[in-house]
This record gives sequence, structure tokens and C-alpha cells, in this order.
Amino acid sequence: MIWDDSGFLLSKNKYNENSLISEIFTKNHGKVSGIIFGGTSRKIKNYLQVGNKIHVNFNSKSENKIGYFKIEIDKAFTPLYFDNHRKLLCITSAMDLIKILTAEFQKNENVYQLIENFYTLLESSNWIKKYVFWELELFKLLGFDLQLSNLVEEKFVDNQKKYFSKSTSQKKIIPNFLIDKNNETENLSDLFNGLKLVGDYLDKTILKPNNFTQPSSRLQFVNCIK
Repeated sequence: MIWDDSGFLLSKNKYNENSLISEIFTKNHGKVSGIIFGGTSRKIKNYLQVGNKIHVNFNSKSENKIGYFKIEIDKAFTPLYFDNHRKLLCITSAMDLIKILTAEFQKNENVYQLIENFYTLLESSNWIKKYVFWELELFKLLGFDLQLSNLVEEKFVDNQKKYFSKSTSQKKIIPNFLIDKNNETENLSDLFNGLKLVGDYLDKTILKPNNFTQPSSRLQFVNCIK
């Protein structure tokens, strides 16, 4: 099985002294694992950064056996943010979520396009708020649609509109921007609470039922918003 494709580097780990084993989310083949011979060499390791867009040539005897990648850099996105710790953590968090939540060799052009869009939102104003909705869109594309508007009730507190979860056991405050899409808050406390709420949903609905844990990169990203 031999093919060429474009994709985004999700992970890389040392395989032996000279090679790496990596996971790449490709446009036409979904998530694929493979070995990169010479991946530790100075020549290519500098652009083998998680999140970079690369062109791959894949060669494997069958889908049941790990294959081999020959790669060329397409777009080195990640180095653009080496001086922005918060955005670097966001890149790693996004790639780790895709790594955990997608299956091997399951093509999903919508998820691929979502990754393309991710780098546009990083350059936009109020990018943290947009990233929260990026995560929600990722979950929706994978079959987990958190329809928050159906899970909250509206109240006025001190003449201000507030949203609360309908849960009878614990009335959680829902940040307004998650319900009111026109709310352009840049309040870091609101954004932190929004990310934490989405993370709680991720844990309860998707990860724990499948014996997964939330990526440490996402926890680090959320904590750096405080």
C-alpha cells in the first residue's frame, strides 16, 4: 500500500536511535501512524514540530502493519508561535485531542478542514473564545454534540442575565458567551470557566466511558488562561 497525501503532525516519539514513530492526520486517509527513518537527524527534526503541515509518502505492506513515512514540510505553522507560550500550548492541546478522539484510517475531510481553520483562528481577535467553539465543533463532527442551550436555564441576577445548568444536584453557572454567541467577552475568568466546563463534558461524555484521560496539554493550556 503506497500513497501520497497532506496532513498535520499530531505526535512524534523516538522509535530507535535514528527514527521516530509519528501520527499524522491526513486529508484522504484520516489518522495514520508510521515510522520516519532519520527523523532524529538535524536535517529534518527542526520542522518535525507537532502541528506542522507536511506532505507525506506512505508505504506499508497492509493496513494491519505499521508503515513508513517519507515527509516534506508544507507549512511550518508551529515555529511561528515559539515566542507565544499560550498559543503553543493551544496547538499541542488541539493536536492531542484529535490524536485521542480519532481512529486510524478513518477519513474525515471535515476534521481535516477544522485543523486548517484552527490556524486562522489563532491569528484572529478573541482567539481563545473561538478555540472553545472549535473544540465543540470537533466533538460535534465526531458525533458528540453538546447543545448547551438545551441544558441551561436563564435568570436575572442583579439585573444581569445569567445562565445556570438545569441540573437539580448542582446549579453551575454557565459563562454567557457559550450561550450568547454575540457576547465578545475577553474576560479570562469567563474563558477559563468555559474551557473548564467543556473539559468536564469531554471527560464525562467521551473520555471516561472509553477509558481515556484528558490530555495533560489541554489541562496546561486551560490553567495558563487563569
